[in-house]
Amino acid sequence: MEGAREEKGKMVDSALAEMGKNLNEAMKLLEDNQRKVEEENEKKYTRKDIPGPLQGSGQDMVSILQLVQNLMHGDEDEESRQSYRLQNVGEKGHMALLGHSLAAYISVLDRERLRKLTTRILSDTTLWLCRLFRFENGSAYYHEDDRDGILKICRLVIHSRYEDYATEGFNVLYTKQPVIYISSAARSGLGQSLCNQLGLPLSCMCHVPCNTMFGSQHQMDVALLDRLIKDDIESGKLPILLVANAGTPGAGHTDKLGRLKELCEQYSMWLHVEGVNLATLALGYVSSSVLTATKCDSMTLTLGPWLGLPAVPAVTLYRHEDPSLSLAAGLTSSQAVDKLRALPLWLSLQYLGHNGIVERIKHASQLSQRLLENLKNQDFIKTSVEDELSSPVVVFKFSPEYPHKDSDHMLQTTQIPPMTGNERYICDTFNQWLGDQLAQLVPASGVDIVELEDEGTCVRFSPLMTSAVLGTEVQDVDQLVDCLKMKVPVLTCTLQLRDEFEQEVRRTTSLTFVEDLSWPGLGVIRYEGQNEDKQEKDLEKINSGLLKKLNELESDLVFSLGPEFGGEKNCIYIGMATEDLDVSELVETIAATGREIEENSRLLENMTEVVRKGIEEAQVQLQKANEERLLEEGLLRQIPVVGSVLNWFSPFHASPKGQTFNLTAGSLESTESTYASKAQGSGTTPPPTPTSSRNKQRYPGQKRFRRSLRNSDTFSETSSVSHIDDLDRGEPRWPSASPVGQEGSPEPAEQSGPLATETAMETPAGKPPTLVGANGTQSEQEVSLR
Repeated sequence: MEGAREEKGKMVDSALAEMGKNLNEAMKLLEDNQRKVEEENEKKYTRKDIPGPLQGSGQDMVSILQLVQNLMHGDEDEESRQSYRLQNVGEKGHMALLGHSLAAYISVLDRERLRKLTTRILSDTTLWLCRLFRFENGSAYYHEDDRDGILKICRLVIHSRYEDYATEGFNVLYTKQPVIYISSAARSGLGQSLCNQLGLPLSCMCHVPCNTMFGSQHQMDVALLDRLIKDDIESGKLPILLVANAGTPGAGHTDKLGRLKELCEQYSMWLHVEGVNLATLALGYVSSSVLTATKCDSMTLTLGPWLGLPAVPAVTLYRHEDPSLSLAAGLTSSQAVDKLRALPLWLSLQYLGHNGIVERIKHASQLSQRLLENLKNQDFIKTSVEDELSSPVVVFKFSPEYPHKDSDHMLQTTQIPPMTGNERYICDTFNQWLGDQLAQLVPASGVDIVELEDEGTCVRFSPLMTSAVLGTEVQDVDQLVDCLKMKVPVLTCTLQLRDEFEQEVRRTTSLTFVEDLSWPGLGVIRYEGQNEDKQEKDLEKINSGLLKKLNELESDLVFSLGPEFGGEKNCIYIGMATEDLDVSELVETIAATGREIEENSRLLENMTEVVRKGIEEAQVQLQKANEERLLEEGLLRQIPVVGSVLNWFSPFHASPKGQTFNLTAGSLESTESTYASKAQGSGTTPPPTPTSSRNKQRYPGQKRFRRSLRNSDTFSETSSVSHIDDLDRGEPRWPSASPVGQEGSPEPAEQSGPLATETAMETPAGKPPTLVGANGTQSEQEVSLR
């Protein structure tokens, strides 16, 4: 019994062992399959989701730098790259670039060394800037965004005026709402940006208008500001800060900082000053209006554009005695790495030195004065500067209201009436074109376009912001003046000829004048044609062909489709004009060319219909001729064997018959006269192609649409010599204008007009109709219309 039990236990144990072994193999198989699935998923994830540049073990330095170079230049050609390299940073700018690299290297030093080094760099740079710009006993905040300085100053003032602001927060501001005053001539969007960053409603921002009666129209109205402050105090608000300008962003004017400082002291307000004119504080002579800025509570300096230093931070200098509030406002930082922002300036200021800094600012001021002196003698140019003796920003515009000056720079007695609303809009458009032209012709000048509230569109020259980077020199200013002298007569003539051009177009039935005040040129027209029911597709086709024809003419005018966006459809835009433009000839030529294109298009459409009907009629006539031939020959001649024998015994002589298809008359005609005279008739002559009635003779070298000046000295000696050579060769003085087919034509022809006049169509028995031209060749119209 026991032996049986042992044998049974062995059997059970072997079964369990076998089952466990199979289970292990099954689990291993499942785990292997799961592992393969995970590996495949990982491979798919690596191929699809990881960006290409990050795949693998990384890229080498050469490939990365090559990628950066391609991103910088894109698809530019070698010439564009060379012109781009002219605006490089130069040796002095390399110190600023070196500062960023050193800041990254210094940041890995141990904490104690880093603290000592950053403290030295920050204190040195702050001291140097305060001495250079006459801001004694000041502290400095270095920031990348030039608006960040005024933002931190606002927080400092809020912490100073509201003692419980750090603990109570907006509840303190709710009981007594703060008010910040900025000029209406300040940077656009500054007030809204401050309110968004501070979490204040827009009602906390008060825009102070500029002067309207007395003083500069770009300066803050001090009397009105006083009334606004009093009204806010009476309504339970708290005036805390005033932002003034030492050089407005548009015209470069300086507010009356002395009176504004008195108001701020009277109402315990903080005075912050910003603007390009603050750069002149580093010069030996400073105007009194700008010098008052040294008494303000804070100022923002943008040293990068002034000195031509790339990627250096802006600096806000301020005076405050409580360092804890400065820390709470974010003007100071306990992090040593934040203090390294001053390192590029610390290096660059030492490299430039005091003389280098003063020389760059002084050079920019001299460029402004040179341009201003030249603009004083320029007709139709109006300048807007605050101080003619020391104005670093020059704003000017083309103004037809500005009278002429004689040789002694005295105003003439001729007065031009004031401009209307549309004329002012047109003048702004012309100044936009003038600014674009000057910036394109003299890129080193750095001129740009600015929109002023009273003057409208103007051209601004601000070398303090551009000359150090672009390398503007005196010759660039002289070139700018020369280009301006060339463009002003063009603007004047175009403005004077616009009305005449509009009247001529309105008198022409087939043309429509399109009023577009935003187009800087003679005007905009559309060819409507003689048929008023034309579809838009037909008008587009005609006007496109008309534009192509006009551009093929040899003239000084520019014809185009207008601006890329916002232009009128199916119109022709005509650019600037010169004083010798013959407006009537221009309009008549445009109308005649348009009629020619329209007539050719209509003739082609009519001929298509005529040819189609002619082919249908010819097929009918051919069928009829075949039936008549069957009747004449008889039925027996149609049987194959019998017909051949019958024709051999009694040949059938059929008279040759045919028809010709006259394209001009649109009818089928018999060819009996053709076979009788052995020559094809010319048929009816079509009407001639419409052309302009003004076939004005031009001098050799004279372009189209210019008035004839027989007694003028404008023609060069070269033209006279070429005219004498023509007489010696026996050539005519004026080019022949006789049309083709008339007397004097170099190549006589039997037909005239843009298309062939007549084709012949032979319709003998058993042959299809064939269209042939007057010279016996197959017509191109027949080939294209089949």
